[in-house]
Amino acid sequence: MSKLHLVFGGRVTDPQGLDFEDLKAIDFVGVYPDFASAKDAWRSASQKSIDDAEMKYVVVHLHRLLEEQDL
Repeated sequence: MSKLHLVFGGRVTDPQGLDFEDLKAIDFVGVYPDFASAKDAWRSASQKSIDDAEMKYVVVHLHRLLEEQDL
């Protein structure tokens, strides 16, 4: 099984938290086959909005959510 990672971001209510203001405005960057690729995509997306403290991008480890016994 691939170790899939999702990268997305959006405007948050608190820069230290993960409470996204508008889920309809989430920026889905993509799904990546490994952490290194996801981290590169996260860094690129984050740097584009570096001057906006309310924008936050995250990496989600999808492979941790998808257990083989659940499939």
